[in-house]
Amino acid sequence: MIKMRNATFRQLQLFESIARNGSFTEAAEELHLTQPTVSMQVKKLTSIIGMPLYEQVGKRITLTAVGEELLKTCKAVFVSLDEFQMTVSDIKGVKMGNLHVSGVTTAEYFAPRILGNFCKKYPGINVALEVTNRRRVLERLEDNLDDIYIVGQAPTGSGIHAIPFLTNPLVILASPNHPLAGKKNIPVEALARDNFIMREPGCGTFLTMDRMVKDRSVQFRSSMALGSNEAIKQAVIGELGVSMLSIYSLVHELSAGELVVLDVEGFPLNDEWFLCFPEGKKLSVVAEVFAEYMLSEGRKLTLSSLPPGWQNDKV
Repeated sequence: MIKMRNATFRQLQLFESIARNGSFTEAAEELHLTQPTVSMQVKKLTSIIGMPLYEQVGKRITLTAVGEELLKTCKAVFVSLDEFQMTVSDIKGVKMGNLHVSGVTTAEYFAPRILGNFCKKYPGINVALEVTNRRRVLERLEDNLDDIYIVGQAPTGSGIHAIPFLTNPLVILASPNHPLAGKKNIPVEALARDNFIMREPGCGTFLTMDRMVKDRSVQFRSSMALGSNEAIKQAVIGELGVSMLSIYSLVHELSAGELVVLDVEGFPLNDEWFLCFPEGKKLSVVAEVFAEYMLSEGRKLTLSSLPPGWQNDKV
């Protein structure tokens, strides 16, 4: 019989870090221990389990089936302890604990500002923000790696709880020198003569554009697909074409006069931002506090950052 009570909390921490980082060296650095100490403790843990937890070929570490099950147990233990700590803090009337948030790339234009103010209001909460592409965010959601996920367009399929958080206006942007700059009520068909710079397939903006093209039977001349909002903005500033992005990603460039929003019929397309987490997941005390903050103060703070005229009548 495995006597897991003989395993120490530190040993479980070490094993989880090794499994997550795929490296003894990185686990030692993360936990501020020497590599020999890490190796010794993992050997003791392996002895307690009585079966190999990992296989190592060169520097590559792969968990065995037993190791995978132990990793699930470690995560469950850590989550339970975090929830206990946060529950005790809540009973004391003090908000403390850890919050992990994952968001799509456009969230980087407003999430850090919200989190900064959130941390000022709740200094006892430690926040980690992971900003990446939509595919990776959905993978993290599926694996339940974070507390809350910020995405544009609610993920399809069952098993995901999505709370509408904020309208996300998508606009057509162009260089100030563009022939259509300053014109009113531009027919969307007029854009078909332009080079249209797209986001990569699979991202929220691409999905919205693809839906619009199908709904309106409009064909755009796609000149290139770029993997980031920043790359697209620079391409448009360089007069390589027009594009469609969230108004939240354009605040600086619009204020500086580097880009303009074209007055195209049917735009802005109002997409939606969502706070997501797995269906049935019980949010921690801290995650609940954050969700409530996002739906109230966070929303107001985000709207206040928009260019004049967008806070009220267009969002």
